[in-house]
Amino acid sequence: MKKDSLSYEALLSEVDERLKNGCSKEREQQFYTKLKEAGFSRRDFLKWTSMITAALSLPPIFEPRVAKAVAAIAQRPTVIWLHFAECTGCTEAFLRTINPSIEQVIFDTINLAFHDTLMMASGKRAEEALESAIAKYKGSYILVVEGGIPTKDDGIYLRIGANAETGLHRLKRISKDAKYILNFGTCSSFGGVQAAYPNPTGAKGVHDILGCEVVNVSGCPPNAVNMIGTVVHILLFDRVPPLDLSYRPIWAYGGRIHDNCERRAHFDAGEFVQEWGDEGAKKGWCLYKMGCKGPLTYNNCPRYRFNQGTNWPVGAGHGCIGCSEPDFWDTMAPFEEPNDKAGIRIPAFGGVEATSDAIGELVTGITIGAVGVHAAGSIIRAKAQKKKEKEEKNNKNNQDTPDEKK
Repeated sequence: MKKDSLSYEALLSEVDERLKNGCSKEREQQFYTKLKEAGFSRRDFLKWTSMITAALSLPPIFEPRVAKAVAAIAQRPTVIWLHFAECTGCTEAFLRTINPSIEQVIFDTINLAFHDTLMMASGKRAEEALESAIAKYKGSYILVVEGGIPTKDDGIYLRIGANAETGLHRLKRISKDAKYILNFGTCSSFGGVQAAYPNPTGAKGVHDILGCEVVNVSGCPPNAVNMIGTVVHILLFDRVPPLDLSYRPIWAYGGRIHDNCERRAHFDAGEFVQEWGDEGAKKGWCLYKMGCKGPLTYNNCPRYRFNQGTNWPVGAGHGCIGCSEPDFWDTMAPFEEPNDKAGIRIPAFGGVEATSDAIGELVTGITIGAVGVHAAGSIIRAKAQKKKEKEEKNNKNNQDTPDEKK
């Protein structure tokens, strides 16, 4: 699996060459016609490309190239989307995107060859469609995996399809001919709730089974922007974006939720919700003391939110549960209590602002005290000097007196 580098300026000529050789005028016209029919203007599309370019941490010079790649590349990336042990919530979240609409994402940006949930066929006909797609696009398709993979007892706790193939065998068989493997959701990335203690089925994430490099678009569910952005990156560069140590795209998972949270100012000010429904909750104060795991979680949720950008959990009044982190069901629980093991330092003396005031008062007190000490010292020194002068004068008078008597 090819990797991208962070020096995007060096990739400009490569991208231009790819677009020059890979774009089709006919495809571009068809795309804009369908875009218009779906109710979107070219201006809407350009606004979307600006958003996705910024999300990918690409400079603005890439914006027209992103638009060109999405609209005009003739060879659509083929996707085979498999479901394993999961709730299909990730697909549900993905279907909620309108930037662009899911129909455009599926039919104009990618070639969706197989998807258990969306396809019309079932049973043996679905299996035939899958085998046909694998054979036709061998070595070139993107395998999207949704759900954890039971591995205990050779994977017998998950069987799929008319031939009752185990999920473990199905993953190994189909992944070997994939060009890229994208794990959509925390279950396929790290095992998810299926892998929570005591994990009776031995569920694992894809990387823990295959050992090869994958792209983990984690979350329960993940944000659709993170998935679409990753696909657009592959479309533009024909390679995966730079990844972190958990194989997550850095452009999406490179920052802490806590650092971009809309309630961060209240954390710094020491303003916390103490119990559900209190005045702090009504005023939108920080949810850390109610168990928010934002300081421990890396994701871009505050920036792009969910359901067409309407809202996100913290915005709706509940703390982050850290769903994009490995083993979050075990490591982040209990979800409505602070994680004492995290070592998060709560601003002292009622917050940063209050601390500043306290420090100011303390400094003022010290200054006043110092002035008082200085004044007292001056008085003492003045008295001592006066006493000394008086003693010297008396001594002189005593020395002069005998002569005067003479």
